[in-house]
Amino acid sequence: MTPRTHPYSIELKGISKRFGTVQANKNIDLQVPAGTIHGIIGENGAGKSTLMSIIYGFYEADAGSISIDGQLVSIRNSQDAIKVGIGMVHQHFMLVENFSVLENVILGAEGGAVLKQGMDAARQELKRLEQEYSLDIDVDAIVEDLPVGLQQRVEILKALYRGAKILILDEPTGVLTPQEADHLFRILKSLKDQGVTVILITHKLREILASTDNVSVMRQGEMVAHRETVNTDKEELAELMVGKKVRLKVDKNEAEPQQTLLSARELSYFDSQGVERLKKVSFDLKAGEILGIAGVSGNGQSELLNVLSGITPMASGEIQFAGQTITANAPKNAAQMRDLKMAHVPEDRHKMGLVTGFEAYEAAVLGYHDSEAYNGKVLMKRKAMLDECNERMAAWDVRPPNPHLKTANFSGGNQQKIVIAREVEQNPEVLLIGQPTRGVDIGAIENIHEQIVKLRDAGKAILLVSVELDEIMALSDRIIVMFDGAVVGEVAASEADERTLGLMMANAWNEGRGVQV
Repeated sequence: MTPRTHPYSIELKGISKRFGTVQANKNIDLQVPAGTIHGIIGENGAGKSTLMSIIYGFYEADAGSISIDGQLVSIRNSQDAIKVGIGMVHQHFMLVENFSVLENVILGAEGGAVLKQGMDAARQELKRLEQEYSLDIDVDAIVEDLPVGLQQRVEILKALYRGAKILILDEPTGVLTPQEADHLFRILKSLKDQGVTVILITHKLREILASTDNVSVMRQGEMVAHRETVNTDKEELAELMVGKKVRLKVDKNEAEPQQTLLSARELSYFDSQGVERLKKVSFDLKAGEILGIAGVSGNGQSELLNVLSGITPMASGEIQFAGQTITANAPKNAAQMRDLKMAHVPEDRHKMGLVTGFEAYEAAVLGYHDSEAYNGKVLMKRKAMLDECNERMAAWDVRPPNPHLKTANFSGGNQQKIVIAREVEQNPEVLLIGQPTRGVDIGAIENIHEQIVKLRDAGKAILLVSVELDEIMALSDRIIVMFDGAVVGEVAASEADERTLGLMMANAWNEGRGVQV
C-alpha cells in the first residue's frame, strides 16, 4: 500500500443533507486518522447511514466538502468513491448468491474483453489479498453455500480488490455469531496493521470499546462528540448518544412463575434436504417468566420458533397450548396460533416480519388484518389503523413518526420497533421473540427490554431467542442451551455466566461435574 503523507485519511467539513423537511445531516465535521479503526455511533435515525452514503456516493451532500489524504475530492456516485479508494460493506450484503466468490469479486471489474484473462489475473490478486489480510476463503465456492461470516469476507475482498484504502462497515456484526464477530475484528486489526483505515458503524458499545482507536457520536443529524476510545466508557457513550443517562442494566424483580402455558414434548423437524434440525426438544414455559434460549446461531433455535409459531410443521412430538394438543397429524398454522393468543417476532424482520413496500400503518397490522378492529362491512377501517399506528409510534419512539412512510424507508432499528410493537400490543398469552434488539440502538434497546419485562410481569410467558449472551442473561429467568438441534442443558439465570453458557453452547460442559469436557 502506498505510504501516506497526510495524517487524515478522510476529512469532512460542514456536510449537510436534507430530505424534504427532514435534516438528516447538519454541518458535520469529521477527521479520521490514517491507519486507524474509527467508530461512529448514534441512535437509529441519527444520520450515520446518510453520512456514510454521502462518503460512498449514494447521495450528494447539499453543502460541505470531502478530502481524502488531504486532497479535496468530488464524490457524485459510488464509482467516484471507488476511484479515490473508498470501499463499503453494507449490513445486507450485495452478492449474487448463485455466483462463485471469484465471480462476485470481479463483477463490474472483469478486466477487459477476454473474460478468462481477467479471471486468471483476479484469481492471483485474490490469493495475494487473502494472504496479506488473513481472509482465507475458497474463491471457487458458491456464495449461497457459504455461512454468513464468510459471505462478509467476500464483501471485504470485493472492496480490497478494487483498491480500497478506506473501508466502511455498516453494522457488520448484526448477522454474525459471536465467533464470527470475533474473527471479523481480527481481520479488521490485520487491515489496520496493513495501513487500511476502517470506519465502523455499530450500535454495540462493547465492540466499539474493544476494537476502535477513536469514536465519534452522532445525535439527531449532528456530530456531538469525538473521543479517544481509551478515554471513554459505555456510560459516557450511551449518554452522548441518547442525550440523557441510560440504564445499561435491565431492572426487573424476581419472576413469579405460575401455571404452564406452553409445553413442548420431543419436537423433531427435518429440513427440505432431510437433515434433522430439531432433535426431540422438550421444555415447559410458564406464565410470568422469560425463558431464554442460548446457542450459536444455526443450532435449531430458528427452527424451534418456526415450529412453535405454526410456520413450519413438526415431524413428530407434540405441543400443548391454550387447551389444544398440536401434533404432526393435528397441526395448527400461524394464523390459528395467533388466534390462540400466541404472538411471534421473527428473527429476520425483512424475510418474515414486514412487507417493505407497505406503508407503516399497513405493516403495523400484518397478520392481524382480519380483525374486526380493522374491518368494516365492506372496506378496512383505514382511520382506525392510522390512529393506532400513530399511538404505537409515539409509545415505541418510532422515527420518523410517519404512518404513511414505506417501511423500507425506516432504519433497521425502527423497522424492528414496528414489528415488536405490533406483536406486543396484541396482548398475547405467549410471546415468541427472536433477536429482539438486532440492529437496534442503545436507547431503543432499553425501551424494548422494559416492554418485554412488563409483559412478563402481567403474567404472560415469553420465549426469548438471542445470540447476545448479555441480553439472554439480563432478561431471562431460566436459560436453556441448544446445540446441534438438541437441548443440552438448563441453568437458572441467577447462576449463569458467560463461561458456563459458552461451554454449554459448544457442548463442552459436563453438567454433573460442572467441568469442561
